[in-house]
Amino acid sequence: MTQYDYDLFVIGAGSGGVRAARIAAQHGAKVAVAEEYRVGGTCVIRGCVPKKLFVYASHYAEAFEDAVGFGWTTEKVSFDWQTLVANKDKEIDRLNKAYIRNLEGAGAELIMARASFVDRHRLALSTGREVTAKHVLIATGAQPFVPLHLPGRELAITSNEAFHLERLPARICIVGGGYIAVEFAGIFNNLGVETVLIYRGEKILRGFDEDLRDHLTAEMRKKGIEFRLGCDVARIERSGDGVRVTCNDDTVFGAGQIMYATGRIPNVMDLDLEKVGVELTPHYAVKVDDYSRTSVENIYAVGDVTNRLNLTPVAIREGHAFADTVFGGRHIAVDHTNVPTAVFSQPEIGTVGLSEEKARELHPSIDIYKTSFRPMRGTMSGRDERMLMKLVVDAASDKVLGCHIMGPDAGEMAQLLGIAVKMGATKADFDATMALHPTAAEELVTMRQKWTD
Repeated sequence: MTQYDYDLFVIGAGSGGVRAARIAAQHGAKVAVAEEYRVGGTCVIRGCVPKKLFVYASHYAEAFEDAVGFGWTTEKVSFDWQTLVANKDKEIDRLNKAYIRNLEGAGAELIMARASFVDRHRLALSTGREVTAKHVLIATGAQPFVPLHLPGRELAITSNEAFHLERLPARICIVGGGYIAVEFAGIFNNLGVETVLIYRGEKILRGFDEDLRDHLTAEMRKKGIEFRLGCDVARIERSGDGVRVTCNDDTVFGAGQIMYATGRIPNVMDLDLEKVGVELTPHYAVKVDDYSRTSVENIYAVGDVTNRLNLTPVAIREGHAFADTVFGGRHIAVDHTNVPTAVFSQPEIGTVGLSEEKARELHPSIDIYKTSFRPMRGTMSGRDERMLMKLVVDAASDKVLGCHIMGPDAGEMAQLLGIAVKMGATKADFDATMALHPTAAEELVTMRQKWTD
């Protein structure tokens, strides 16, 4: 019987890799994890967590304005970017150390090095060492993408660099229309940066419900964000301390910074996957089956490197399911349907299930219930911002197919709604639930009138 150094070797210590390593070790496997940067992955180190901290910071701009309507005096309020960055870094350091403690506490070995394949059971580390493993898990995530042939691409930053800017620019151009683009547009705009969002599509947030897309665009415009839709960047040039951005329609923008948020690409470079025959998808993601197994029997992959559903909780669930399947004697395939998600735009989005458009494709007849209103806090602050709530219902079964919310705490609501949708709740179940008053969420159980265009 072949002896290996490890039962499991994990490449990448992000959310999915760390969870897989911990659970496998708890099942009794001898586990090592290779990480070349910091433990915690994109979400913890340079993604969701620092982004949410920046969102919190940017909310105070409007909170101080709103406070006046409730009797507060706020003339001496000021903001310091360097303090925010420094305090964010302290929190990320704390989380990094916590991830290391949890990983090692479970009995897994952490190796701070880059790993690549020599053969299907043997890996080379950047330290010069070689190790062998019975099973290998690829959990290397993804990285921001800037078009390779864009003239001046070296002048652009991504979300990675946005977390470490020495100072806020007076003006920024953000290129993209997804989660990261709209979230950072809200952050910079509320922190006083003149913000332009450039997107080649006709509407932001492709794949989301059309009402959410339209409503968010309108609200962001009211906050002062400039949109250039149906537009793409043709070239970037240095201009003084900033950049000059020329679009394909010959529009020219001057800005202190240009930030690209046009998607992410799987981190498969330098893994030497060709040596072992791991198959990739046409978009260079690692191709896996329902149990996260690649085309090579003992090699698996989870998280963003597989480009299935690129959300941190999904990577964690995939990593846990992999470990239970391979080392725990259970066969668990992750269900990627009805996964709740939030966009920490301003206003915030929380959503679970099918959009109206997708539901109409899949079901013969659907009913729509929706409402738009000013949140209670806006009645005294005077803020002109409206919430949107929408239920998509299968007319034949009365089953709620999708719930879509925009406004304060939308993400928190979507997490709880995810349980109901996952359980197959009907509109009658919603109607039978007593409203909790006064809350915005009570609208979800008091909508009775079907929406007609």
